[in-house]
Amino acid sequence: MKKVISAGIVIFRQTEEGIKFLILYHGRNYWNFPKGKIEGDERSWQTAFREVREETGLKSSELKLIGNFKTYEKFVYREGPDDIFKIVILYLAETTQSTIILKEYHEGYGWFTLPEAKRILAKYKYSIKILEKAYAYIKKPEELQAENAKQENPQTQPHRPHYAGSIRHPQRRNFNIQRSGHYRRHPQGLAPSGTSNEPKPELPTSPVPPSNQI
Repeated sequence: MKKVISAGIVIFRQTEEGIKFLILYHGRNYWNFPKGKIEGDERSWQTAFREVREETGLKSSELKLIGNFKTYEKFVYREGPDDIFKIVILYLAETTQSTIILKEYHEGYGWFTLPEAKRILAKYKYSIKILEKAYAYIKKPEELQAENAKQENPQTQPHRPHYAGSIRHPQRRNFNIQRSGHYRRHPQGLAPSGTSNEPKPELPTSPVPPSNQI
């Protein structure tokens, strides 16, 4: 079975309504965190920062990694005749930026409280577990950071997650501010006006990698 490893970041910011998480909308009722495949000799943290810059416009200088948080999402999917075992390595970072510059392959994004995020991710139980773990880590850093530092690397044997439930995507073509979250969409799925000529992001070099790297 072919194995693919990706990396990304669970991004949050503090608001008057509490902690809100950034989730990107890919279309067809699919929401997820900014992430992508590890390329060449990249370390997982380097991939995570590069993918966040490419998918959201957020620079590494605008992100603050939280402790030693590092978790994994593992699942199997089919690509043509092949089964693919995918591992997603996720870090946790805080930002003060609320505006996101989307790439053309994303249709929208939202900043969601934990209950809101759990509703739109209802089909993806493991993503909900990751958010719950991140939320608890933010709230109780000392206790959970010590526990997280002992976490072993992902097992080589995949498991097939059970997905249940459904989510409802707004039917309107342009996203607006709604009670269930803060949606934004540029016509044709492109970045906001004035950002289409945004230069290609560079690989972030400023952050110091966490000690437990893959």
